[in-house]
Amino acid sequence: MPSRRSIRLGTHVTYHLRWNDRTGACCYVRPVTAERGETIQWRSLLVPIYGPTILISIGMGAVLPLIALSALDLGASVAQAAVVVGLIGVGQLAGDLPAGALAHRFGEKPVLLAACVVEAAAMLVASQTGSLAVLSTAMFVSGLSTAVFGLARHAYLTEAVAAHFRARALSTLGGTFRIGSFIGPFVGALLVDQFSIGATYAFAACMSLSGGLLSLTLPSLPGVAPISPVDNVERPPGLWSVLARHRRVLLTLGVGVLLISAARATRQSIVPLWAESQGLDASTVSVIFGISAGVDMLLFYPGGAIMDRFGRLWVALPAMVVIGAGFLVLPLTASAVAIGLVACLMGLGNGISSGIVLTLGADVAPEEGRRQFLGGWRLCADIGNVAGPGLISLITLAFPLAAAAVSLGAIAWFGAGWLAKWVPAYAPTRRRVKAG
Repeated sequence: MPSRRSIRLGTHVTYHLRWNDRTGACCYVRPVTAERGETIQWRSLLVPIYGPTILISIGMGAVLPLIALSALDLGASVAQAAVVVGLIGVGQLAGDLPAGALAHRFGEKPVLLAACVVEAAAMLVASQTGSLAVLSTAMFVSGLSTAVFGLARHAYLTEAVAAHFRARALSTLGGTFRIGSFIGPFVGALLVDQFSIGATYAFAACMSLSGGLLSLTLPSLPGVAPISPVDNVERPPGLWSVLARHRRVLLTLGVGVLLISAARATRQSIVPLWAESQGLDASTVSVIFGISAGVDMLLFYPGGAIMDRFGRLWVALPAMVVIGAGFLVLPLTASAVAIGLVACLMGLGNGISSGIVLTLGADVAPEEGRRQFLGGWRLCADIGNVAGPGLISLITLAFPLAAAAVSLGAIAWFGAGWLAKWVPAYAPTRRRVKAG
């Protein structure tokens, strides 16, 4: 948030002066704090926050399995098709830090709408193009808009929801993404069967536009009342100064988030690779993934409730231990049933930790420069998302796939130890300062 000077009006409430970048003026701002109850009712956010997430996730879930096929149809090699798919992740990496700056400059609601419109435009271009280069550009732009949309939702819920309910709200956000991603591939398969791959991209564009329209119903954050310009107020800190000021958090707890994201992403890559190496066909692998996704979806709200009631470590630590155990046991499996049980075990760890990255970020985000900080936080997570599957490729260049699974299990358990050290150090109960 912008720079502030404290002013006490009356005996109960402390206001601040906040610089407005758009007008060059200042505002009186009453802080939004969970202790004072200056928050938005969670139920009023069900449609404007979770609705767009489900819609956009359904659209992206329909498209993701088809991107490589689209690239192959346009003349790409298998390696080139993999690069095209990976450009979405590259776009997210490139967009994380600018997303924080944009949300800080313009506010969450306009940024959410703009991200949905850009996403829809990228999908429409992909539906019509006959050029591999244009398809690649569209996927990169899609990644950029995904980063902006995700940051704006994260920042909004961080401020809008009471601290004692934060983990449940953010784990539900993660759960809605999982629900949409589960439904999307079935919708995509139906559209391809009845129409074409291009129709699936057009469907994703419609979902993005619908999500943008729903975002317009977001309630305004409480506590800001503009006043006349005030001279000699210090300008708010920039992106790099915010990240530098909070570098210790990013280099400690942020590394833990990177490891969580890497473990999650590699889970999705190594299970089908191992299943294929054991002779399972594509339909069997799909069934295994579907059952695992079902286990994943059932646990997002209980995970949030545990975090709110007992603390973040009660979810972060068991999740990493369980996912790590899945990696270590996977090389011992050979049948579809055994591989399916391990996939469900890893789905259990992934599902119960839904929202952990978002919640930890919300807990440690500073009041001043919150959006820029969350951009850096999400960059840590997205580096893990990209680096995890890449690590499998590097290890399997010289060693068998089983060695990659064991290595990933060791990394996940190292991550559990790292989180055990740093999550308590930044627990909200330690950082909370009494208001008033």
